[in-house]
Amino acid sequence: MIIQTGQRTDIPAFYSQWLINRLKEGSVMVRNPFEPRSVTEYVLDPKEVDVIGFCTKDPSPMLPKLSALDEYRTYWHVTITPYGKDIEPNVPEVDSVLRSFRALSDRVGPQRMAWRYDPILLNDKYDISCHIREFSRMADALEGYTGVCIISFLDLYDKVKANFPEAGTVPREARLELGKALIEIAGEKGMTVRPCAEGNDLAQFGADCSGCMTKEIWQQAAGTKLKFPARKAMRTGCECFLSGDIGQYDTCGHLCRYCYANTSKERVLKNMRDHDPGSPLITGHLMPEDVVHRAPAESWAITQMDMFSRF
Repeated sequence: MIIQTGQRTDIPAFYSQWLINRLKEGSVMVRNPFEPRSVTEYVLDPKEVDVIGFCTKDPSPMLPKLSALDEYRTYWHVTITPYGKDIEPNVPEVDSVLRSFRALSDRVGPQRMAWRYDPILLNDKYDISCHIREFSRMADALEGYTGVCIISFLDLYDKVKANFPEAGTVPREARLELGKALIEIAGEKGMTVRPCAEGNDLAQFGADCSGCMTKEIWQQAAGTKLKFPARKAMRTGCECFLSGDIGQYDTCGHLCRYCYANTSKERVLKNMRDHDPGSPLITGHLMPEDVVHRAPAESWAITQMDMFSRF
């Protein structure tokens, strides 16, 4: 099975010790965001977990703890964007994250690393020329440390509209102009650009528009073929396979204004105060009225027996 950690929060940045404790205990619990009394337990046995996927803006807290992941196969998405504290209040400085990216790549290998340059937004400060300049600088720093760069343009989800009311969508003409430039820069540094749920518009410039967390990518990370259970796409135009996320909404302390996972700063700060590294949940503890369901715990790796059973 695949365990995700980054669709709802940034676990490496804010809850790294909690994750290590969960790995030692052998399981983790997650509240259903739509039915809070319903809790799912995931077994974290390395024999059953085919890949753990990470998405983070700051992997540095995990770097001294990586030995706890030695028995697991991992794949890392690290987001590095050009925005300042006006957009990303608590994200470390770009140069710091670039150093952490390189250090992580040295440990796990560039084939298990993806650089996310998203979301792309445009305004007077962060215009097309700014993006091209900063992207080029980052690509220089990451050459040889990854072969993948994922890009996407800002989507105006309801939470984004509430927390970032002055934000706007990026016009198609600008997406094409900027996308073409970023693809060319990335290609010069040995990176393939994968647009995230952006359709096929950028394929004409050399982008791989098949998705950023596809079944093929997970299989490469697992080092074997996998038999995937049926899953619905998360959103229109998304070809990625997403499941088993152990994060919780409204817990990411970066407080990025474009974030779709946080409702408000106040809710995030409350949840972070309620965090207990010893709890099976990111925030709070199990309650008597909770109903715990254990997710199926089995490797999806295709064995020789599976192959022979087809004949």
